[in-house]
Amino acid sequence: MVSLSQFRCETGCLEIGLPHIQRFLELAGEVCRSLNPTVIEDMALTLKRVREGGGRLFILGVGGSAGNASHAVNDFRKLCGIEAYAPTDNVSELTARTNDEGWETVFREWLKTSRARAQDALLIFSVGGGDAERGVSMNLVHAIDLARDRGMTICSIVGRDQGHAAQHSTHAIIVPQVDPTLVTPISEAFQSVIWHALVSHPELQIAETTW
Repeated sequence: MVSLSQFRCETGCLEIGLPHIQRFLELAGEVCRSLNPTVIEDMALTLKRVREGGGRLFILGVGGSAGNASHAVNDFRKLCGIEAYAPTDNVSELTARTNDEGWETVFREWLKTSRARAQDALLIFSVGGGDAERGVSMNLVHAIDLARDRGMTICSIVGRDQGHAAQHSTHAIIVPQVDPTLVTPISEAFQSVIWHALVSHPELQIAETTW
């Protein structure tokens, strides 16, 4: 078998594209080795208790993390039997609230209308996790503050340990910043890796996948 380095030397075809791909994959491996499985295990067991207590799971994300939130809602509902929702799935309400009330409060007001309560949980997908001092992702900041006021469980999968989510979560999984130029793609990629680890956890998963 020809190694990647041999292939690069013999063909010259990898000089433009694959060095980045090789590095990205190596960094992904580094992140995998750096994650603490105990923290992910604890989050899985906490979500199991939320389900057993009749609680709901609200998943919040912005941008690419919003797409991840939608996918994760499907998995937690279908595979784990948890009543889960993502506010960003309702584009009409989201844009109406943005237009009439402002972007910063869309998640907080959505949670209020949903009568979010102590039995429920919030799951944050974010790169930075919100920053009140810098005014970044204030919609997440306000939602987290509401969840804290109501005694909700707060879980987060984020790429920054100093953000609002990491600082105020019951369980926070921090995706290591292994390359300052790739914080966003690696953080959002590992949101998916980690939630799939959660929904396939034998203490959480109650329905089999087709494949």
